[in-house]
Formats: sequence, C-alpha cells, structure tokens
Amino acid sequence: MVAWAAVGPGQSATPEELDAQLLFQADDPALEFLPEGPYPCGHGRLSWVAIQHGESAVQGSLNVLDLETGRNVSHLLPGRPGFAFPTTDPGTLVVGCEKKVGFYRPETGEWSGPTIGVETEVGGTIINDGLIHGDALIFGTKDLGFRTPRAGLYFWRPADGTFTRLAGGQTCSNGKVILEEGGRAALLDIDTPTRKVLSYPMDLASGRVGPPRVALDLGGDPAFPDGMIVTPDGRSVVIAFYDPRDVAFGQARQYGLESGAVEIVWRTPGSPRVTCPQWVRIGGEPRLVLTTAAEHMSAEQRERHPRAGALFVADARRDDIVPPGPFPLPAGV
Repeated sequence: MVAWAAVGPGQSATPEELDAQLLFQADDPALEFLPEGPYPCGHGRLSWVAIQHGESAVQGSLNVLDLETGRNVSHLLPGRPGFAFPTTDPGTLVVGCEKKVGFYRPETGEWSGPTIGVETEVGGTIINDGLIHGDALIFGTKDLGFRTPRAGLYFWRPADGTFTRLAGGQTCSNGKVILEEGGRAALLDIDTPTRKVLSYPMDLASGRVGPPRVALDLGGDPAFPDGMIVTPDGRSVVIAFYDPRDVAFGQARQYGLESGAVEIVWRTPGSPRVTCPQWVRIGGEPRLVLTTAAEHMSAEQRERHPRAGALFVADARRDDIVPPGPFPLPAGV
C-alpha cells in the first residue's frame, strides 16, 4: 500500500516483543565499530559493510559471512563504504564508497564499467545507505559531523545512464523503501536527525520525485531511526533504532503504515545501537538480521554492552519473506 497519508506514531495494545540471538561477532574491534547494510549474497552467505574501522578511520570494508560455518571474510575498501550490494556476477559488487558509486571487484581491488561521482563539490559528506530497486539504485549521503543539512538523495540507473538528485537538505540519509500500488509509486526515506519517515511520490521511469509528506513521525523518541525495510505486503516497515544512551538492549520495530502503531519489537541484548534490518532465509526459514554498532562507546560502555557491534538474528514472525536479489550487472561491465 502506498503511504500517502500523514500519520503520527502509535502503539498497538500489545506489540509482540522478541529477543534476537547472536549471529556473528568479530574478533577484530575495527569490524565492530559501524556495521551496516546486511544483504543476501549467494547461497548461505550474507554481505555487510563495516563503514569505518574506528573513530578517526578513513577506510572500511566489505564483509561476507558464511551463515553455515560462521566464517567471515573481510575485504578492505579504498575508503568508507555506505553500501556494497552483490550483483548478478558473483565476483562483482555495486559499491558506494566515499563519493563514488560503481562496480567493484574485491578480489582484485579494481573498478569496472560506469561510475558516478557524488557531491564532489561539497565538503564533509560521503555516501551512506542505499536501496536496489529493479535496475536502479537509490542512495543518500551524510554529513560527517551529523549537524549540517548539506547531504542529498540520489537515483542512478546505470543501464541507460539516468542520474538524478531526488532531494537535498538532508543531514544523514538512511533507510529507504519503494512502495508500488495501482500504477503509483512512493519512496519512503529517513533523514535520521529529523526522526521522520517521509513519503515522496515517485516516477520510477524518470527517477524524479514530488513534494514529500510525513508517513511516520517518530519525534520525541530518544533513539534515532536508521535503516529500514518493508514487509512483503507493503503495509508495514521495520526500522532499526540507534540509541546513543546506556540502555540494556537495542531495538528494531515494525510499524503499520496506516495506523502508525508498533506491531513487533525485536530487541538486541547487550547492544543498544541497531543500524540496519534485513530479511533473509537461513536453512529455508524466514529470519530478520540486524546489524549493530559500537560507535562512540567508551571502554567502560563496551564492558557494559558486550555485544555492541555484533550481528543478530531473530524470528521474522511471518512466512512470506522473499530476500532481496542481486543488482543486475549492466552489459559491458
């Protein structure tokens, strides 16, 4: 259902609460600092990015986790990635890194095919969260200081070279969802500091959007909405919440788009800063994967939150999960 109407946050009478279980925790603290972007990556594997390897680091990595063995392979990237998605070529990923988006082969460290530069004239921003929709990418940028609204939201379809700036004036562009119904489409987008999910009417052919409306207003919540996915029926979204406080667990919440009510809460014990959700199937069973971060934690806080920076997995609470597929590699790449 396309979310055109503005609604406020709601609360169902008895939202279900579930504790997620530990899926993976790296031995290297650099990989725990800022994990995001979990994504199915071939049979029994999950890719994710470590955006940066520490408070002052200017590099991050692409990681591929074998869900059966628990073995994680990490590939250092030439900068800080916002996203890295598998393509229909198993050796190539579409990557947004620093101010560049293109096709990257981690085994060789080479870029190939079409690339675009993003906000090359703007200082203090880098590429952040992204979304695959068909043969197009929708992604945003973030202000590194998390203060100045100089970031943007972009659409790129490399097959025909369409590249548009959908919106500006953002500070930290995060979770994104496309909803389609009755020949209409809407882009849901979170600019994290505003604590609002905006709905933009969208023309997917041209890569253009109209004026936005508020789909969910999460104002007043002490935690920040970060990554977001949609339920298969298009009626609800799952949002990861990055909580900067010293709380016992983090949360991802499922909100009904019509009611604004919280329908399910997934908790991450020992890790308060949840960054991204993703639907997967593990052994054929529908699951929700959550990435979390240890960003900005002192040594004392790390002791209180021993699972900070880990990946978690939980019951999806639905059977119709279809994990997202790879990005179609354009001809000639």
